[in-house]
Amino acid sequence: MHRLDRRLMHRCGLPRECCFILPPDLLARIADEGREGQRQAAIRTIAASASIRTRRALITQLVRFRGVDPAAFGLFAAPRALNRTVYDVDHGGWNDLPGRQVRSEGDALSHDDNVNEAYDGADSTYRFYKDVYDRDSVDGSGFPLISCVHFGVDFDNAFWDGGEMVYGDGSGQIFQRGSLTRAIDVIGHELTHGVTQYTAGLEYHAQSGALNESFSDVFGSLVKQYSRGQTAEDADWLIGEGILVAELGQALRSMSNPGEAFEGDSQPAHMDDYLDLPDDNDPRNDNGGVHINSGIPNKAFYLVATAIGGNAWEVPGQIWYQTLTQRLDPTSNFRAAAEATVAAAADLFGAGGTEERAVQRAWEEVGVLG
Repeated sequence: MHRLDRRLMHRCGLPRECCFILPPDLLARIADEGREGQRQAAIRTIAASASIRTRRALITQLVRFRGVDPAAFGLFAAPRALNRTVYDVDHGGWNDLPGRQVRSEGDALSHDDNVNEAYDGADSTYRFYKDVYDRDSVDGSGFPLISCVHFGVDFDNAFWDGGEMVYGDGSGQIFQRGSLTRAIDVIGHELTHGVTQYTAGLEYHAQSGALNESFSDVFGSLVKQYSRGQTAEDADWLIGEGILVAELGQALRSMSNPGEAFEGDSQPAHMDDYLDLPDDNDPRNDNGGVHINSGIPNKAFYLVATAIGGNAWEVPGQIWYQTLTQRLDPTSNFRAAAEATVAAAADLFGAGGTEERAVQRAWEEVGVLG
């Protein structure tokens, strides 16, 4: 299933793109400043991440620009609604993916908690998109939800590689062991990269990449809120709450208070503090700040959700969903997204209404419009 697409990717000379949940700038800082065990874990994870040549760029090109069904290349099984499969990579690396199949749709519980958590998290994400937005899986047509657990040795990350979810176990130095499959918002976040791949196709660098990350944070948080029955007022608005070791911080990101999730968190909440970083191979620069500057659109969504109140997946979620799936293109920047959400609010809920005004004010408050 994986050999053909790797060969195609290498021949096409496509870039390595992978949507990791742990920001590379945090890994780089831990590698420099952490205690010895944390430094070693961060260096291992950076090295493993750098060696992964994912299929995401290839699949996005095939689907968005050439209209090709990946199933035609034998990359994936023929789609059908809610088709989950979990594989055990058994601590292997990229060339060992997907691993050994250990649970498929309708199978009984596994003895492995990570297998069951990945299976259930895929279910929660699928049902959220289907029940709330009538979307049948990440591509809208029943794309199989493949999860691969136990990737690498003490690998401190989880990622969407363009066709499947991959989870490391965590080293106990950065992520708590086994925590990545427990965090439903992490699963929702990563699978939303698949939705973006099949819709807006936001390029993974600078502002378009920060929007890519922000939409994943928005819908990852909404998956968690929906599964818990939480209103905007009840939600914690944290991404990955409780999965870092306690000394590093409470979460990976805070949508309500960007820059306050962990010690050294550099996320801005306003365009005045936007970090104009180079898009190079230095992990500190995070593909031009995709996990860093995403704090600005994250804050805008939080402001809209709390201004409108109630269930955030309803009005604000509908606005952001229509924007992602119908109104953006691969190079859209913050201003384009802001204007698109204002227009979506007017079209969905009436021009000049409470919803449109709330969206306009939120983007003004974070300095994107005004």
